[in-house]
Amino acid sequence: MKNVLIVLLLFAVNLSFGQLKLEGVVKDSIGNPLELANIIAINTESQALESYGITDQDGVYKLAVSKNSKYNVQVSYIGMKTEQIAIETTDKNVYKTFVLSSDNALDEIELTYEMPVTVKGDTIVYNADSFKNGTERKLEDVLKKLPGVEINDDGQIEVEGNVVTKVMVDGKDFFDGDSKLATENIPSNAVDKVEVLKNFAEIGQLRTVTNNQDNVAINIKLKEGKKNFWFGDITAGAGVADEDGLYVVQPKLFYYSPKYSINIIGDLNNIGEIAFTRRDYFNFTGGFKAPSRSSGTNIDLGSNSLGFASLQNNRAQDINTKFGAANFSYSPKETLTFSGFGIFVSNRIGLQENNSITYTNTDLGVPDEITESKTQQSSDLGMLKLSVGYQPNENNQLDYDVVGRLSKENQDQVEVSSIIGNTLQNESSSPYSINQNLNYYYTLSDKHIFAFEGQHLWQDEDPFYNAIIEEKSTYVDAADALGLDNLQMDYNVNQDKRVKSNQLDAKVDYYNVLNAKSNINFTLGTIYSQQKFNSSIFQVLDDGSTFDPTPTINDGLGVNNIDYTFSDVYVGAHYTLKTGIFTITPGATMHSYSSNNEQFGEKYNDNFFKFLPDLDVRLQLKKSEQLSLSYNMETQFTDVTQLAIGLVMNDYNSFFYGNEGLDNAISHAVRLRYSSFNLFNYTNVFANINYNKSIDNIRNITNFESVIRSNSPFNSAYADETLSASGRFQKQVGKFRASANAQFNYSKFNQFIQNERSINENYTQNYGLELSSNFRDAPNFEIGYNYSIQDSDQGDRRTKYFTSSPRVEFDALIWKVLTFKTDYTYNDFRDEDASINNYEFWNASLAYRKDEDSKWEFELKATNLLNTKTQSQSSVSDISVSATDYFIQPRYVTLRAVYSL
Repeated sequence: MKNVLIVLLLFAVNLSFGQLKLEGVVKDSIGNPLELANIIAINTESQALESYGITDQDGVYKLAVSKNSKYNVQVSYIGMKTEQIAIETTDKNVYKTFVLSSDNALDEIELTYEMPVTVKGDTIVYNADSFKNGTERKLEDVLKKLPGVEINDDGQIEVEGNVVTKVMVDGKDFFDGDSKLATENIPSNAVDKVEVLKNFAEIGQLRTVTNNQDNVAINIKLKEGKKNFWFGDITAGAGVADEDGLYVVQPKLFYYSPKYSINIIGDLNNIGEIAFTRRDYFNFTGGFKAPSRSSGTNIDLGSNSLGFASLQNNRAQDINTKFGAANFSYSPKETLTFSGFGIFVSNRIGLQENNSITYTNTDLGVPDEITESKTQQSSDLGMLKLSVGYQPNENNQLDYDVVGRLSKENQDQVEVSSIIGNTLQNESSSPYSINQNLNYYYTLSDKHIFAFEGQHLWQDEDPFYNAIIEEKSTYVDAADALGLDNLQMDYNVNQDKRVKSNQLDAKVDYYNVLNAKSNINFTLGTIYSQQKFNSSIFQVLDDGSTFDPTPTINDGLGVNNIDYTFSDVYVGAHYTLKTGIFTITPGATMHSYSSNNEQFGEKYNDNFFKFLPDLDVRLQLKKSEQLSLSYNMETQFTDVTQLAIGLVMNDYNSFFYGNEGLDNAISHAVRLRYSSFNLFNYTNVFANINYNKSIDNIRNITNFESVIRSNSPFNSAYADETLSASGRFQKQVGKFRASANAQFNYSKFNQFIQNERSINENYTQNYGLELSSNFRDAPNFEIGYNYSIQDSDQGDRRTKYFTSSPRVEFDALIWKVLTFKTDYTYNDFRDEDASINNYEFWNASLAYRKDEDSKWEFELKATNLLNTKTQSQSSVSDISVSATDYFIQPRYVTLRAVYSL
């Protein structure tokens, strides 16, 4: 592997030595430098665009050209006549100054090539064809090659360090802007331009009075032949595995016209290609617009979804997935738009894990544990959204959205513990929710703007848990604590829960534009939340009857029936001032809080006021370089399950009872961020530091009996702290792009075990290096190296795990008809003493397409060619550190046919 990296590096250096510089200055007719002028160099022999550049603030440009070659150099600038000259290089650098004159007529020069990158205000436009070499198939293949654009590990698009919040196609939302669905499904051959919209404001009326500098959207402009016609592709394939046959069917169809659009995506396969994961489903916002400014109140409604084991990079022993989605947008007239989508995903997943658990505080008698588990998961998830947008004129805008979610999930698990023995577990849930959003924006005049934003959520969750502990002798103390009948063959214990949540958020904003440099914003808002929680523990006896036990702990409370209400009424004021390179926004909100819960005939009430300041300072150092600092103070409120005092069995080895008197926590958050994207030398730099300090935070008192534990929350008198820092440097030189990134996370929190306090500190470090090429004709490569450190200091124990991962990707278009792609990753997972697991992944594909216009393509695709059996990962919780081996899918080889519309 090391030799391969060295060869590729030498190849890149050798090519670089054959390059010359064509540099100079672009001015207007009176000698002023022109920033963001476009320069392209076309090789007259091959007629290929060999190099391009953009001038900096001093009008300076630099192009990389070859020795002893002839070029047609074109220089263009908005509002100026395009200049064109012929240049012949020798073995020395070339210096040339261009003077452009005003354009009072159409250019006589015909531009043979479009500029790969152009800048129009806050919009960067990439000409997609300038970055393609013929091996691309989906949008993500194109985006990875654009300067300043990244696809992160979660499949999201990042631009200059900011996650893209919205993806549009020809100005229409693609599944409400979900970037992962867009990158993995939109065909690359349909993409004409990629428009990156920085400082994106979804509500045009608020553009000048709200901070949008971290908001980035992407608009995909389609090629002319893709408009008013159906386009897309249909993939079908099959293969042979050790026992069963393999199949894959993936229709992806799109239609766009000025009035309406339709997108249809389908995916059925049993080879582990998950189009939409369970995590994607629960993270999918449904396109709800973020509030113009946070109120400072953070109320947690809790998550009562099942504790499904997470897939590691979509790898498990067995994965069967069915996915269907449809999205539409219809505008009967310019002022009215209807849109919506429906998503259904069904997954059947088999997992096997070996887990080595190191608990904190060994002096307290908590033994380490080794577990082996086999799990079968099934989930059927559905989501439906309908939206209407009405904008009769530029002063009025009304938006309404409603999203419904419905799911049915089940998990069966067999777990063997070195301490507890054999346990059978089942979890099931069928939750649903309805979320509505109503926004109205009204501009009275240039100086007076009003905005109403309201959201209502109704949610019903019914998680059920069952555990059968077969080795009774290992569970005696826990069974006695639960009050179980011990005269049965085993312990068949069940936990039934029901959580209903009803929450309304609404606020009115008034913006007074004082002058071109300042405005003031007043806010009046409210949050009202109501939750009901019921739970009970019961035992199924040998004869099939049920038994309701009375616990011998927690004062015998083994059921819950609690009503919890929370309200927040607040007023806020913020002042924004722009002076020079500074934009300063100080502000504060005053809150009147009220919370009460009632259970077992007792009531607990809490009413208080809170003043929450915040500050945002931004320095616009250059057009594409900025530094920002923000501070905000938040109140954090918990959900009803933390307040319920009856005993709850979260797991067969974890019990919980709440605290009806929990108070809110206060957090102080500081964020410092720097970003720079220099189109002159294609250098992209961003870095950020986040610090959070939480006071009166809710912590758990954990008591162990062997590895069986009980938890109860309380407001800790000790502050918890987190610090995270990350940065990325990216540089493009000619056809090569190099990047380096680093991430550091530190957390310090106070843990209470067996009534003894310990300070837990966790350090996570990740480092990465990458070098890639983007030749139009030659093969291309991407080499990288990642190194991570997981360092945990918990109680009287410290554990360290290290993972190093060199990787290489290679693709080539052979004889213009064969596309070959392969990628290889080697992983070394170790602790401080020795290597724990070495594993590697090698994938490859070979596709045949007669020519670019051919409707058919045939592909032979192989995954996990080395037939790797397991992969490893470390993880940290409040009370333990784990090293886990995941068993994964074997080698799969499939033959596929792709038909393009």
